[in-house]
Amino acid sequence: MTKTMTTQSGKKRSALRALSIGLLAATVMAPLGAHAEMLDVEKDELKFGFIKLTDMAPLAIAYELGYFEDEGLYVTLEPQANWKVLLDGVITGTLDGAHMLAGQPLAATIGYGTEAHIVTPFSMDLNGNAITVSNAVWELMKPNLEMGADGLPQHPISAAALLPVIDQFADEGRPFNMGMVFPVSTHNYELRYWLAAGGVNPGYYSPDDVSGQIGAKAYLSVTPPPQMPSTMEAGTIDGYAVGEPWNQAAVFKKIGVPVITDYELWKNNPEKVFGMTAEFVEENPNTTIAITKALIRAAKWLDENDNANRLEAVDILSRSEYVGADAEVIANSMTGTFEYEPGDIRDVPDFNVFYRYFATYPYYSDAIWYLTQMRRWGQIAEDKSDDWYADVAKSVYRPDIYLQAARMLVDEGMIAEGDIPWDTDGFRPSTDEFIDGIAYDGRTPNAYIDSLPIGLKTGETAASK
Repeated sequence: MTKTMTTQSGKKRSALRALSIGLLAATVMAPLGAHAEMLDVEKDELKFGFIKLTDMAPLAIAYELGYFEDEGLYVTLEPQANWKVLLDGVITGTLDGAHMLAGQPLAATIGYGTEAHIVTPFSMDLNGNAITVSNAVWELMKPNLEMGADGLPQHPISAAALLPVIDQFADEGRPFNMGMVFPVSTHNYELRYWLAAGGVNPGYYSPDDVSGQIGAKAYLSVTPPPQMPSTMEAGTIDGYAVGEPWNQAAVFKKIGVPVITDYELWKNNPEKVFGMTAEFVEENPNTTIAITKALIRAAKWLDENDNANRLEAVDILSRSEYVGADAEVIANSMTGTFEYEPGDIRDVPDFNVFYRYFATYPYYSDAIWYLTQMRRWGQIAEDKSDDWYADVAKSVYRPDIYLQAARMLVDEGMIAEGDIPWDTDGFRPSTDEFIDGIAYDGRTPNAYIDSLPIGLKTGETAASK
């Protein structure tokens, strides 16, 4: 694969570009009188990986607006072929850090898949994903939907409307196949949650069968994000869960219909994180704080003034070195709206959240939710204590680093004191804002797992199901 790199180098930077960025940061982006405190970074030339999705935006913005340079960091941003290649790059050190699926640092740290201690001091966004089905599946679903007075489907759409379609496929001897981006991806767990909430068993994992299809009624498999639309168009999969812009791309190509966003599935759910090895963080503490500072500033820029900068962000992300999709497609979800069926455009102002609602803070309870889903579907094969879940979360999610970076930014006048949840213990309040109304409290993960109607319970394994 030919990779396009975006590179900053202290020796190679254009003097004109450096001057323009410096003026922009000083006169436009920073409050009057604000100044960055330069840390004595241990490593100033860095390479970060990402996947071509709109939620890599904090990396692109930190680069383009000179926030990395403000911290004395000269960064290369390099797109990766898939999530496994990206994770391997961080583990081997060919990448210093990366835009990651929230489940990746957790899975690696507990030894599911490639084993390595990966940590994150920064949560990249909330929401941003959707579940899309092919046009043919959508037409079969529509008779099962409740319609509004305007003749449009009422949202959120339950997977119960998909169940008769899956049964029809089975009667015809056809499997119902859906794509997700990685076994420990947000998308896998969101797709499974949606299916299970509608009465569809998405299958289990076991130590001997990592397909995730044990006892499945719908069969989930991995497809890289940019390939989702073409794979569905070819008929290999009947639907998929993915981040933007690849749901809106299906609408523009007229090959599929997004049926539910993750905002409707779980309001303001945590999404990607920025991951580094624990070894890198230990050896480069100041560099890690500097990276986190730049990313916090980028996230703030993306959300400030009621998303006033989003069109500029869309223009940046549409470039081939970043997402490389048409700006019109990216704007469809990045600017406060989301299109379902062609022409069915609805206001979803919080579809992409990068800064508000304390989006950047790495909450332990977010990590624990992902671990509960790993246990629910058998990736964690046996019971673990509540303390185990908390201990793993605290070994991976590093709010201590985040708060150091945030305190410096407050002192420099770059962000406001009220932007940061200083007094939190790392656990969000219990919430029932899920499509099935089941409450989640990160302090009691086993009780939560046992409350979910489909999935492994205390004492159960995939074999026992």
